[in-house]
Amino acid sequence: MKRIFSAAAAAMLMAGTVSANDPAMDNKAIRQDGTGMVTQGVLTPELMWQMGRIGGFDLSPDGKTVVYGVTTYDMEANSGSSSLYLVDFGYSEPVRITDQGHNDSSPVWSADGRKIYFMSDRGGSDQAWQYDMQTGTTSQISDVEGGIEAFGISPDGSRAFYTKKVKVCKVESSEVYPDMDKSKALIYDDLMVRHWNYWDRGEYSHIFIAPLADGKFGDGLDIMPGEPWDAPLAPYFDAAEIAWNNAGTQLAYTCKKQTGTDYAVSTDSDIYLYDIATGTTVNLTAGMVGYDKYPVFSPDDSKLAFISMERPGNESDKERLFVTDLATGEMVNLTRDFDYNAANAVWENDESLVFIAPITATHQICRARLDGTVEVITEGLHDINHIAVAGGRAVGAVTRIDMATELWGFRLENGSNWYITETNKDIYDRIKLGEVRERWVETTDGKQMLVWVILPPDFDETRKYPALLYCQGGPQSVVSQSWSYRWNFQLMAAQGYVVVAPNRRGLPSFGQDWLDQISGDYSGQNIRDYLSAIDDVAREPWVDETRLGCVGASYGGYSAFYLAGNDGGRFKAFIAHCGIFNFESMYGETEELFFVNNDYGGPYWSDDPIARRSYANSPHKFVTEWHAPMLIITGLNDFRIPYTQSLQAFTAARLLGIPARLLAFENEAHQVFKPQNSMVWNFEFFAWLDQYVKNPTHEQ
Repeated sequence: MKRIFSAAAAAMLMAGTVSANDPAMDNKAIRQDGTGMVTQGVLTPELMWQMGRIGGFDLSPDGKTVVYGVTTYDMEANSGSSSLYLVDFGYSEPVRITDQGHNDSSPVWSADGRKIYFMSDRGGSDQAWQYDMQTGTTSQISDVEGGIEAFGISPDGSRAFYTKKVKVCKVESSEVYPDMDKSKALIYDDLMVRHWNYWDRGEYSHIFIAPLADGKFGDGLDIMPGEPWDAPLAPYFDAAEIAWNNAGTQLAYTCKKQTGTDYAVSTDSDIYLYDIATGTTVNLTAGMVGYDKYPVFSPDDSKLAFISMERPGNESDKERLFVTDLATGEMVNLTRDFDYNAANAVWENDESLVFIAPITATHQICRARLDGTVEVITEGLHDINHIAVAGGRAVGAVTRIDMATELWGFRLENGSNWYITETNKDIYDRIKLGEVRERWVETTDGKQMLVWVILPPDFDETRKYPALLYCQGGPQSVVSQSWSYRWNFQLMAAQGYVVVAPNRRGLPSFGQDWLDQISGDYSGQNIRDYLSAIDDVAREPWVDETRLGCVGASYGGYSAFYLAGNDGGRFKAFIAHCGIFNFESMYGETEELFFVNNDYGGPYWSDDPIARRSYANSPHKFVTEWHAPMLIITGLNDFRIPYTQSLQAFTAARLLGIPARLLAFENEAHQVFKPQNSMVWNFEFFAWLDQYVKNPTHEQ
């Protein structure tokens, strides 16, 4: 099924014709055969879903070869499959080493470089497999009932850990009352009854350790027997939160050993060290009350690095790089004087680590030495999102606003880089992408704010274009040089819009003060930052200030709801995806209460002045000022910002006579992932903007 903008609309875009008098397009107008727009030379939703998406990767121990995964999608089947490839660290033609039609992912090299371990569903469930470099054959090495969620092989190859769900608590009524086996009820006595996109059914992710002999896992030992918590942490279950030491004798892991209300209001996770010989577990970060995650052993196993946040309940506190001496227990904060987050730490040698930091709306590789000195190794307008280091070399997954993920090689001595992969070169060669401009805008409090401005392909400054204000979610997540398959700036620009993406207050990469400011001030300075950005760009002669739209998801959806009643009439239409609409009901509906406690200032019954101000400025208090059409999108499995928030907003809009549309995905949560759902999302998104922003015909 191929559907895109009509050929006539495409021709108008390519010719630069963006007249406000063009007839409004209905939903059917943007859908037709998908081959047309490719030859027209601009990015379309269909073309974006034809792109290969690079996933997990690893660098061989000698630093010469990269293994990586690529996922491709079948729109008709509404699913994707992933294969593994090998490529030289320098540059070569990639070689596919696993069959298509399966999901092969998360590849890692064995310590001797002779095997590649990976996850695969080719046997009917998710299990560990290996690829033999000498014979070119694959074989299954785990056979755990029900499948596994993640695994890791010890460097000496003698053991493996794996994670899987374990039933710990009785929650379902048929378990509590065995003679009522047809009953369908869930019974709870405390909070965290649901998380992100699933209901708590008494199952938790546990770590098992198994011997590895003759290429097969033996029986696994649950190192968390009977414990009612997850490792790695819910809801992302990131296997990078678990690490073997190099001797294969100890396992470090991340866990938040709390339940119920304590879990809901706390971010206090810790790093635990499990000893194979004794079967004992020690908490290495007891007394550190924020998130502690991502342990990594030094090459000589004498030290452990990890990422730590200081303030309890603040999930967006500064991510500090700590190192602890495992013999003495002494801890050192290596990034104390570095005013940026640290992530993806990898030991370079026994005296230094490299890590990734967000710096001025980009992500760069940095180095921290044990003496506390930090240096930034790379520079440039790109995001380095993950790195692997071996043999004195690094490979990184890199994006730009005009480039989906590719693998680059890096020289750590000077930061120089080059392409290792060009997965989607054939697509880029057939289309034109919009120019990305870096723009600094003065805010209402006299500070300078970085705003990305993405122009339509074949931009003509003598014409006037409609513009979109993009409101970032998080709220504390950077608007950087990223490529998104959900909110793609280039895709918006390709449909004839100038995209304005501000790094407003509350975003990382501009220092902790800039990041912290938003907490307790949702309706304040960051909203003024949004308006400063769109007003500044709208003054350009190539922007039509009578055709402005406002779009955003999550906190960005909140921003759209709030601005709808506080924009001074600037915007012709709004799109809010999974946005917060009513602060009071949101507090009672969401799950991780530490988030709303930190960002709202407390519950709605609190007398705290910050909380009172937050609830007084909830978007639902301003609906009588709404004036422009509103597209509202939600996922029925979203428990972070439940669909009821969107439903309340839709109800208010229609009762007030505001043109509105509700798009509710039955099988999605906070984001839209499934291919055909994504296509429908894009059809609705651009049809709404075309009707009410690009070609407005209604009276406001």
